[in-house]
Amino acid sequence: MESVSERAGGPADAVVVGIDSGGSGLRIALARAADGTVLDRTAAPGPVRTGPGGISAAHFLESVLPAAAALRARAGEGRPVLAAAVGAAGMATLGEELRAVLPWAFAEAWGARRTVLAADAVTAYAGALGARPGAVVAGGTGLIALGTDLTGWRRADGWGHLLGDCGSGVWIGRAGLEAAMRAHDGRRGGSAALLARAERLHGPAAGLPAALYPRPDRPAVLAAFAPEVAAGAADDPVAAGILRRAAGHIADAAEAACPPDPAAVVALTGGLFRLGEPLLAPLRAALADRLPGVPVVTPAGDPLDGAVALAAALADGGTRLPEDPALLRIL
Repeated sequence: MESVSERAGGPADAVVVGIDSGGSGLRIALARAADGTVLDRTAAPGPVRTGPGGISAAHFLESVLPAAAALRARAGEGRPVLAAAVGAAGMATLGEELRAVLPWAFAEAWGARRTVLAADAVTAYAGALGARPGAVVAGGTGLIALGTDLTGWRRADGWGHLLGDCGSGVWIGRAGLEAAMRAHDGRRGGSAALLARAERLHGPAAGLPAALYPRPDRPAVLAAFAPEVAAGAADDPVAAGILRRAAGHIADAAEAACPPDPAAVVALTGGLFRLGEPLLAPLRAALADRLPGVPVVTPAGDPLDGAVALAAALADGGTRLPEDPALLRIL
């Protein structure tokens, strides 16, 4: 019986490369083309730089090519690479340089025949749900919901902390610090408990604006306060109220992204949901209200798993997830 890779025109020992490029760095996996089984994986620290042309293809390749070479050497250098898939934060709006450079660079370096380039929300979807209809909410510092009926994509939020990312880590952390500053001033809606937590982390509250506003990593600093809000929610009605409002925003995004398909399901993926029951309990209630009858399922995998799945599907001839000029391109 011939293997998937042989049906696609490649030898049985062929491999694929999956790459997840996010705000904290790059993760790379080498997998069997025949079934997507991961053989090895590695990471490269630091996010890929952006410049006038968007995400820097040169900096991306400086990180990816040596790391992938090390993976291939450990797995057996002679294994041919049939396909590669990249999921990158900012691909939708900043990915033109990657789309122009990566396919030929991968072909030259590895002999890869085909490349799929996707937004990180797409690889999050592929990792969580595979090729089935539904919606995935990817939450961390920011937040985006992406859904599909397998003919097109539906996106909600993911507009950054100044315009959206409602219910995200940065949203929760900023709301918690605002409640702390209200308590500092004696205004209504403040939380003495959150003020105490803020001052333990950042020092006297009056100095917080000067310490926070000039920082280039301001979203990450704001999001770092979200666990403090969750930790205080059991005893602090203000903190609990912030998480209820966050849950409502997250459910709104899931509702907007979820297709009207009777087979649709919803999955939640990302570090935001490690805040635990203080967020998840009101979120379950909000999702049941917004999307009655739509099951919430456990994600099957993460965005790197999604990149591997897309690469393996491409090696077998294509992917069932819909192509889109900004979100998912096969090159």
